[in-house]
Formats: sequence, C-alpha cells, structure tokens
Amino acid sequence: MKTEKRADAAFGLSRRKFLGQSAATAMAFSIVPRHVLGGPGYVPPSDKLNLAFIGVGSQGSRVLLHFLKEPDVQGVAVCDPNKSSADHPQWDTHEFCNSVRKLLGVDTGWDWLSPDQPIQLTHSMKTTSGVAGREPCQQIVNAYYGSRQTSGKYNGCAAYIDFRELLEKQKDIDAVVVCTTDNLHAAVSVAAMKKGKHVFCQKPLTHTIYEARRMAEVARTTGVATQIAVGNQASEATRTLCEWIWDGAIGPVREVHNWSSRPFWPQGIERPKEAQPVPGGLDWDLWLGPAPERPFNRAYVPFVWRGWSDFGCGALGDMGSYSYDTIFRVLKLEAPVSVEASSSERYEETYPLASIVRYNFAARGDMPAVKFTWYDGGLKPPRPEELEESRPMKGEGEEENEGLLFVGDRGKILCAFNGANPKIIPESKMSSYRQPPKTLPRSPGNEREWLDASKGGKVKPGGNFEFSGMVTETLLLGNIAVLVGEKMSWDRLNLKVPNSVAAQKYVAPERRKGWEL
Repeated sequence: MKTEKRADAAFGLSRRKFLGQSAATAMAFSIVPRHVLGGPGYVPPSDKLNLAFIGVGSQGSRVLLHFLKEPDVQGVAVCDPNKSSADHPQWDTHEFCNSVRKLLGVDTGWDWLSPDQPIQLTHSMKTTSGVAGREPCQQIVNAYYGSRQTSGKYNGCAAYIDFRELLEKQKDIDAVVVCTTDNLHAAVSVAAMKKGKHVFCQKPLTHTIYEARRMAEVARTTGVATQIAVGNQASEATRTLCEWIWDGAIGPVREVHNWSSRPFWPQGIERPKEAQPVPGGLDWDLWLGPAPERPFNRAYVPFVWRGWSDFGCGALGDMGSYSYDTIFRVLKLEAPVSVEASSSERYEETYPLASIVRYNFAARGDMPAVKFTWYDGGLKPPRPEELEESRPMKGEGEEENEGLLFVGDRGKILCAFNGANPKIIPESKMSSYRQPPKTLPRSPGNEREWLDASKGGKVKPGGNFEFSGMVTETLLLGNIAVLVGEKMSWDRLNLKVPNSVAAQKYVAPERRKGWEL
C-alpha cells in the first residue's frame, strides 16, 4: 500500500478551491512566533516523543489536536483507511474549524473543515458536519509545525492508509495514539506493542473480552507504557471518592447505580438490505478489520458504527468505560460472579435502544458483596429519599440526565456520571462530614502520566492496559448479557461462561483471516 506524502483536496471540495484555501491558510500562519527562537517552555527535538496517530476521524482529530499542544510531543504520522470525508459529526457548529484556529493562533482560514451541514443522528439528536480523515489531519499537523518554523513551512508529517505499513516503514515513531473503531483497537495496539511502541488507546479498550485479556498480556510482556483515554482515572474526584468511602463516609457500600442518557446514535435496527457504492478514498476492507465481510452502507460510518455489535460496544462501551474505571478503583473490584440484563427489543446485529445490566460482585477483603446496576437509553434508578426535592437526580454539573450513586449502610453519595463532584446526600450530611486527609498520590493528568512514562519515567500510568483490561472484561460482559438475554455466571480465570453456550461465543468471536492477535 502506498504511503502518502502530501494532502490533496478534502472529500467533497474541488482541488482548485482546496488549494486556494490552503494558500490563504499558509499566509495566515507565516508570522514567526517568539517561541520559535527558544526560551521558556522550549523543548529540544531530542527530548520530544515522536507520535503517530492511528484513526483520525472526528474523535481522532480532537485527540490529535490535544496532543499537539504538548511541548514534548512531535506528531510525525497520521493513518486512517479514510482519505477524507465531510460527514463527521461536530459537537458544536464550526467546531473543527474553530479548534484548528485556536491551535494555530489565527482568526481566519480553515472554514472548509466545518461545512456545518445538518446531520440527524437519531430522531432527537441533531448535529452538524465536519471534515476529517488522514489528509485533513496531515495538513493540520504540517500547518501547526509550519507556524513554528522560521520559514513558516513544514511537510514532515506522513500519511498512511494501513497501520501495518506505518509500523513497518515509519522507523522514527516512539509511540502511537489509537482512535480507530472499537473492533480495531486491539489489532492496532497489539501490533504496535510488539514493535516496542508505547500505546495510548481510546475507550473502550477493546471490542471483545478475549482482546482485553490479550492486550493486557502483551502490555505486560513488552513492558511498554500504556494508557486508556479515561481521564477520570487521573482525577481529583476519583481520589476523593476512594478516600471518603475507605474512610467509612457512608459505611460499607452494598449497591451502586450508574445511569447514562446514551446512545446518541442509531441502535435497535436491522442490517440494511441494500449495498451502496464505497465512497472514493475509503478502504472498506481495511475499515472492517477483523469483522466479517459485508457490503458498504452509510448506516455504518462515520460515528454510527458504535451501535453495531460487529464494530462498536454501544452505550455501555462508550460511556461505561469512564464510570466503571472509577467504580472499580473505589470499591476494589476485580470480576463479577454473575451478570444479567434486561432491555428493549433485541436485534441480531445492533444493541437495543435501552438496557439495564445487573452485576453481582463477591466480598473483597473488608468490603462486602456489591450489587452494581447500569442503566442506559434514559432509564435510571428510583430517586433516593435523601435527595432534596429542589435538587435534580443527576450528578452536579452534568448537562444530561446522567449520574452515579453509591449506596452505603449509613448514607449515599451522588456524583456526576464518571464520579466528578461527589456529594453525600442530603446536604446536611455533607456539611457535617469531616473529610479525611488526602493520602493517595495525585496525578499530573491522564495524558501526562503516559507521556512521562513513555519518556522513561518510573511511575506506571494508572490506566495501563493491565488494569484497564480487567475493567473492560467486566464492561463487555454486560454487553454480552444484553445480547443473549440470559443470566450468566463468570469464570474469569478461564474466560468461560459455564452456563451459557450462546454467551460463550461472544467472549472470543471468530476473526477474519489475517487479523489474528
């Protein structure tokens, strides 16, 4: 497969118009900023970490922009089976354009990144369109480093279609950032780790339980620095919750309730019967990865793949990755004894519109057995009696109807969905609680933990693949319970569902030839 060394027109734009806009943008960032000449914050090239960004759709583009801001990062390559397309959902009008302008410190240009055409994700969720793909992201990286050169120009970022070619040919990379579809996380991450590259991976960590176990094993044997993109593992709130509950703030915790308003994408639908032409610039076979072959249809891309069980992990995988991390740390969980689920109507290939998943965990050390219940699709637990009538049943600061509730023998703690802003309820109990001292080490930040470890730091990132793999196994058990509709017992040591043949096939589903781990 051919490596691309320059970017052409974005999908949907004429080459002449695209080049004209590129020239205007180049003029906008040709002024040389002071930091080019060195001074405070300057990091010599020898101290920088060379990163490759694999999977640069809408979320991958956002993550790329975030990492480029780090002074000790050098983006050297981008990779995606999609050349460029103008149908990626933005969360704000003109989001992609404004984000790039902010990165470059300019007030004009880059409007082509945000066509802002309406996108109807579901009957109640509307957004606008943006441009993403390997060529737009290559151009962004080159523009950013060009703005920091005396010449105002830079073309050192390579673009690849296939991550395997990138790992084989791009000898200068130290680490990779993986933002592909869920079903490609493991294939890309394992290949990178085997090459000795440090890996930062989007959530959920993997698409299947077998992949989660394999990711943890490879991370352990290679010794590279690994981290999942779950920022709350590094947060002050997670540490506060640990310190409060371990201090006995609400007594032994026996129940946990966690609710999400997701999905914000189509679910509960059948596979489309018609085949559509594959868009120019998209390698559909590579996009499918280990999933079974199927004809192309826009029902799968971009972003809406989350609702399809062959490609994504639904609402639970998208949002539970955050909250489960916090819950596992606070309650020192490892693996459930059993899992069961109920849901709206089930379909063969998509997750349902709404579900409830119930986990049972055994006692651990001095902590009692726990019943943990997950709700999505707008479902939620009964309102706690302790919550004042004037307060909404959601975590403080949550924009949507989401939250997390710890139920102890002597009280309850209500938090934002991922554990942020914890509060004992009612307020009178919070006001009278004498908080314990801060005993846990604080974090410099999720990305910073990983960057420091990748550069030789001795502190292992908190969201490393060994810990996150354990959490992900439990997360994905919930999806299996939803898909099969049976109560399942779980043998974590042997990766077995002893009482369900139907469930067992989802633990380690067959992979297409050439995609073995």
